[in-house]
Amino acid sequence: MHGSANPPQPAPIPADLLLLAYRNGIFPMADSRDDPEVFWVEPKDRAIIPLDQFHLSRSLRKVLAQDRFTITFDTAFAHVIEACSHPRPGHPDSWISEQIKTSYRQLHDIGHAHSVECWSDGELAGGLYGVSFDRVFCGESMFSRKPNASKVALAWLVAMMRRGGFAVLDCQFMTDHLASMGAEEIPQAEYMKLIAAAAGKPIMGLDEAYSSIAHPDVSNGSGQPYAPGKSIAQSFTQTS
Repeated sequence: MHGSANPPQPAPIPADLLLLAYRNGIFPMADSRDDPEVFWVEPKDRAIIPLDQFHLSRSLRKVLAQDRFTITFDTAFAHVIEACSHPRPGHPDSWISEQIKTSYRQLHDIGHAHSVECWSDGELAGGLYGVSFDRVFCGESMFSRKPNASKVALAWLVAMMRRGGFAVLDCQFMTDHLASMGAEEIPQAEYMKLIAAAAGKPIMGLDEAYSSIAHPDVSNGSGQPYAPGKSIAQSFTQTS
């Protein structure tokens, strides 16, 4: 009697194909976590967050300014995408299949997929991941294990994009959660114009932008420990 072998894992989507799709406003999804195939999506309307219109609620501004979470960048990509793929209340299944996880880990390895992580007491409390090219970041998914963790990760991402000279933060589909933080919906044709206008290299990469916010070289002159979250919250106050 032969034991049943594990089914072979689907091959990752080639990285150059994934990037070509994103540059053309298309991205993959799966019907479930166990789906061996993906389908390609080109939304009729697209959700974006204009970087100068990001909205922080008063309560979130307080959480951010108090640095309740330790924020890292690209230190736990595999853990973040795995957490994003888990079922959550109201969403018993996920579009993030094994093939998609493998594909984006590959994209991360070559520097085009990134994660922002929120830590609390040494444990991963939330985060987000997405794809970057030119001056564009396409947010894929986020998760929270503690209140506000994913929102704080998004605030850090926006701050990093602004610092780095990025132009487009794509959120794919509009949700009430994103709308509350300043997202707006635009036609796909308008989105493609934004993508074309965002061609070329940013002033600095997201990794450099993160380091310049988290570990600045200059003293704040006050004698107080530097608080990156407070600095970010103040920067949003000045522009929103």
